[in-house]
Amino acid sequence: MTVDTLIESLNRDLAARQIRPLNPAETLLLRGIWQYQTYTQIAEEVGYSSGYLTNVVAPELLHRLSDLVGQRLTKKNCRILLEAYTASQSQPKSLGQPQSLIPSLTPEPNSAVIPAFPSGPIASDSPFYIERPPIESQVNDEICKPGALVRVKAPREMGKTSLLLHVLDHAQQQGYQTVYLNLEQMDQAICADLNRFLRSLCASVTRQLQLEPKLDDYWDEDIGSKVSCTLYIRQHLLEKIKTPLVLVLDEFNQIFEYPQVAKDVLPLLRSWYEEAKRVSIWQNLRLIIAHSTEVYVPLQLNQSPFNVGLATQLIGFTLAQVQQLAQRYTLNWSNEESAKQLMAIVGGHPALIHTALYHLSRKQYTLSQLLTAAATPTGIYHHHLQRHWTILKQQPDLLQTFRTLLSTRQLVHLESNFAHQLNGMGLINYLEGKVTVSCELYRQYFQTRI
Repeated sequence: MTVDTLIESLNRDLAARQIRPLNPAETLLLRGIWQYQTYTQIAEEVGYSSGYLTNVVAPELLHRLSDLVGQRLTKKNCRILLEAYTASQSQPKSLGQPQSLIPSLTPEPNSAVIPAFPSGPIASDSPFYIERPPIESQVNDEICKPGALVRVKAPREMGKTSLLLHVLDHAQQQGYQTVYLNLEQMDQAICADLNRFLRSLCASVTRQLQLEPKLDDYWDEDIGSKVSCTLYIRQHLLEKIKTPLVLVLDEFNQIFEYPQVAKDVLPLLRSWYEEAKRVSIWQNLRLIIAHSTEVYVPLQLNQSPFNVGLATQLIGFTLAQVQQLAQRYTLNWSNEESAKQLMAIVGGHPALIHTALYHLSRKQYTLSQLLTAAATPTGIYHHHLQRHWTILKQQPDLLQTFRTLLSTRQLVHLESNFAHQLNGMGLINYLEGKVTVSCELYRQYFQTRI
C-alpha cells in the first residue's frame, strides 16, 4: 500500500465519522513517519520546526488516529497498526467470505473512545480535554483583541500546553495564522546568546508560516540584533501575511536561566506590545507567553511584559472536573466518594488524575489498590516521582529546603528562589504568600526517601 492510498483511506474514514480530515501539516508528518524519518529529518525536509512537529502536530495526529483505529498509536508502531487497520477495513463483510486473520481495530460506532495512555499535551478536540472555566474563554477572547499579550503560568504537567493547543485551534478557526515555539527545544548555546536566540526565533516563525527566510536582508550589526529582529518581524512577516498572527512562546522560563539574554528579550517583547498602540501593523501580533516559574530577572516594571496584558494561572482540577473526566473514562463516579479519595492523595493535579483514571478504566487496579501503592516503587506514579527525586538529589540546598516542608503541615515562608523552583516542579502550593507540600502523594513518597 502506498502512503497516498493510506491517507485517502484515512480521510474517507474520518469524514464518515464526521471528524475533520488530515490537515497539510499532519499529512506531511505522516508521510515522514511512513518513511521512518525522525521528527528532525521531517522538519528539515518540509520546512517546519522540529519543536512544532513534536509538540503540536504529532500528539494531535497520533491521538486522533488512535481514536480511529481503536489502539494507541506511537511514532514507532504507527505504520504497522495503520497497515493492519486499512487491511481489516478492506476485507469483505459478507457472510460467505472468510474472516480476516487481522482483527478489526475499529471500535463499534456507539462504543466509548478507547483512551490512549495519558502522556504529553491533550488535543483540543479530544474527549479527555477538560475545560477549566473561565480560563479558556478569557484567553480566546483576549487573542481576538488587537496587539494582545497573554501570560499563562502554571507548574509543569498542569496542562499549559494542552490549553495552548486549545487556544491555537480557536485562533485558526478565526482565520488567524498561528505559530507555536517551545523554548525547551532550543539549544543551550542559542539561548545563551542574544543574537543567535533572536535569529533562531525569527527563522522558526518564518518556517512555520511557510515563508522564505531572509534574515540576512534585515540583520545589521550596526543597529543591533533587537532592532534587526523587530524590523524582520514587522516588515517580512506581519506586513506580508496581513492577518493576525498568534505567536505562542511555551516554556519561556528557559530564557530565565540566562539573565543577560532575558534582560534584553523581555523588554523587546514589551516593546512590541507597546508598538501596537502606535503602529497599526503591530496590532496583528497576538503574543502568548507560557512559563512554569516566577520571573526573577531584575527588571524595571516599565521594561517587563510581565506586568501588562492578561495574566492567567492554571490551577488543579476541581471535584466536579475530576468526576467529569472519570465519566469520559467510562467510570461511574456520580457518587463523589471515589473522586474525593483520589484527590485526597493527588489533589487536583491533572497529569496524576489522568494517569489514575486511565489505569482504572483499563481495570488494571481497583481504586483501593491504586491508592495503597501510589507512593511505592510498584505504584503507577513511580517514574513521575523518581524524576522529581533525581532533580532534588542534584540540588542539595533545594532538597534540604523541601525536607523542611515535609516535616510540618503548617504553612511555611520560603526564600523566593527555592519557592520558584519547587513551585515550577509542582511540588508546592502557594497560600497567602506561604507554601505547603502540594499533595499527600509527594509527602508520603519523599518522607520515605529523606
